[in-house]
Amino acid sequence: MTSPPYDVVVRPDGVHHLQSADPHNIVRLILPEAATPSARNDQAAKTLRHWLSEGVLTTDPHPGLYVYEQRDGNGMLQRGIIGALRVSDPAEQVVLPHEDVMPHIVADRAALMRATSANLEPLLLTYRGDDSTTATADLIERTAEQPPLLATTTEDGFSHRLWSVTAPADLTTIQSDLARHQALIADGHHRWATYRRLRTEHPSPSPWDHGLVLLVDTARYPLRVRAIHRLLHGLPVLEAVAALDGHFRVRRLEIPLSEALEALADAACAGNAFLLAGDGAFHLVDHPDPDLLARTIPADRPTAWRTLDATVLHATLLDHVWRIPEDSPAHITYIHDTAATVAKAERDGGTAVLMHPVREEVVRDLARQGVTMPRKSTSFGPKPASGLVLRALDL
Repeated sequence: MTSPPYDVVVRPDGVHHLQSADPHNIVRLILPEAATPSARNDQAAKTLRHWLSEGVLTTDPHPGLYVYEQRDGNGMLQRGIIGALRVSDPAEQVVLPHEDVMPHIVADRAALMRATSANLEPLLLTYRGDDSTTATADLIERTAEQPPLLATTTEDGFSHRLWSVTAPADLTTIQSDLARHQALIADGHHRWATYRRLRTEHPSPSPWDHGLVLLVDTARYPLRVRAIHRLLHGLPVLEAVAALDGHFRVRRLEIPLSEALEALADAACAGNAFLLAGDGAFHLVDHPDPDLLARTIPADRPTAWRTLDATVLHATLLDHVWRIPEDSPAHITYIHDTAATVAKAERDGGTAVLMHPVREEVVRDLARQGVTMPRKSTSFGPKPASGLVLRALDL
C-alpha cells in the first residue's frame, strides 16, 4: 500500500513496480496514469472514492494526531507527529521554506488535490525542540511504548509504526508546545506551495486552511541530508564536458560509483564540485573560473548562497555554459537515487549531474534569513511513507 513520496518515485520504472506489487498501492493516487492530466486526476479521484467505499481506506472515527516512527536496521530512529497544520503566509515566518519551487509542479499537485479533495501524503517539517517541548517529547516516547495502530516494513528495509493520539489533554499539550516554534520545510516545498494556493481559492474558514504534515524534532531526531541529482536530456556527457573547457577543471575517473562519490566529497571540501556521468565513466568537475562565477552569479545574495553547488550549477552551468532551461521537464529531470540517475543517463544518452549534499545548518541559516536556495537543492530524510495517513477534506 505504501510508496515513497511522489517526487522520489523514479518514473516510469518505479510507478510500474509499485502498481504491480499491490493493486491498492498509494502510487495510483499520487501518480495516477492516463492519457491526459485531466484524465489522470479524474482517475485518482475515482480510485480514492472506490477505496473508501470498499473499506480499503477507512476514516478515523475520532479527531486526533498520529505519532509516527521510522526505523532502519542500522540504528536510525525517527519519531514525529502527523497532523493538519494551519497554512500560514511567508510573512508570518511560522513555516520556513528553503528552496524555490517550479510553478508547473505546483499547478500539477493543485489539480490533483482539487480533483481528489484530499491531502494524499504528508510533507516533512522540522523544528528544534527545547525545554518548552519536553511534554510533547515525553508524550511521543510514552505513546511509542504502546501497541501500534499499524506496523509495516517497506522494501528499503525501514519499519514504520503508527499510533493515534485522541485524548483532548494530549492534543492540547502538543498544540500548546509547538505553537511557539518555527518549522523548516525539510521535504515538500511544492506541496506546501500547493496548500497555500488552494487555501486562497476557498473562502475561510474551510478545510483548505490546513494541510497534512509530519513534524520532527531534529534536536532529538536529526535528519539525514542528501543531494538531489540532475539528469540532462539531449546533452551527451562528452558534449557537456567539452563545453566546460577553460571554465572548470575536468578529470575522467574510470572507477566504481562508490569511489567516484568519495572523490566528489573530497573535491567538495575545497570548493564547488560536480560529478558527470553517462558514458560508462565519471568526470569530476571542480575549480571553477572565478571570473566566470563573478559574471554569472547574482551578487545581491549572502555568500553562503552564492557559493552553494546548486547556485553554481543553475546560474553558471545550466544558464550560461550549457544553456538548459531548468524548469523544463523535457530538458532536465530531478532524481534522488544516485545509481538510478547514472543508469538512466547511460541508457538515454544524456548527462547525469551528481551533487554533494549541503549541510543542514547552512539550509536552516539561509531559511531564517528569508533566502531560498535553488530548487531541488536538498533531500532530507528519512521521508514519511505515503499511504499510511491521508486527509480527506470532504468527509
